[in-house]
Amino acid sequence: MFVIIGMVVVLGCVVGGFLMHHGPLEVLFQPNEILIIVGAALGSVLVAAPFPRIKMIVTNLIKVLKGDPYTKKEYLALLKTMFEVFNTAKINGLMSIEMHIEKPEASTIFKKNPFLTKNHHALGFFCDSMRVMLTGGVPPQDLEGLLEADIDTHHADAAGLTGLVQKTADSLPGLGIVAAVLGIIITMGKINGPPEEIGFSVAAALVGTFMGILICYGFISPLASHMEHLAQSEAHFLGCIKSGVVAFAKGSPPVLVVEFARRVIAEDVRPTFSEVEKAAKEVKSQ
Repeated sequence: MFVIIGMVVVLGCVVGGFLMHHGPLEVLFQPNEILIIVGAALGSVLVAAPFPRIKMIVTNLIKVLKGDPYTKKEYLALLKTMFEVFNTAKINGLMSIEMHIEKPEASTIFKKNPFLTKNHHALGFFCDSMRVMLTGGVPPQDLEGLLEADIDTHHADAAGLTGLVQKTADSLPGLGIVAAVLGIIITMGKINGPPEEIGFSVAAALVGTFMGILICYGFISPLASHMEHLAQSEAHFLGCIKSGVVAFAKGSPPVLVVEFARRVIAEDVRPTFSEVEKAAKEVKSQ
């Protein structure tokens, strides 16, 4: 929501300032310039990345419009789920959670956390980590290294998508110049025409440079930055799961496991100790 509001503010302030200078608004509407810039930018993306990566970029851009899903509420729900899983393992033995790990979509524990069940990567990360523990023979320090490598790989992959969007944004001013040069070429063919016609043609050509710079710094580059923020936010969510799994592997009781996991959460979305304690008591009373 705030992304759309920000775009409206950018466009409104730029156009509003132009109108305050008594600029003719119709000059800014140049579909041919927009076609050249946006079309060439999209074409360059097709050249730069395979189709599966392009689909991932579109998916991530949609996520940007929806906002950061990793809120305090979702972290509290995650800690509650982790506590229930680890508490079940402590009371009934480690193998008692195998059915929950192997078929999380049918698990009575995971069904209580719809956000986690819909987040296929986070759910897979948690379940795969527990599968490694169930196999046995993996020291906690090796398990921690394995989970960190998984998170690093996922984060690097997301950073590659962000980098591609940022490179596309960086190309837009240059493509704006291309559109402007094409406009000047057309203008030169009208050099013997009336001054008003030549002036309008030059103005239309310069709109290409304006559009390229505006779309780059007002829209696409900020979207790339927001994608990077969401990638970091997801990495932190996975880091919370990692801390809990490693703490349990080291033999910590479920109450301390969720505390280890809670401490790695960013302060603006971190549940309080009392909130987590209350959630744990709710699990025990069920």
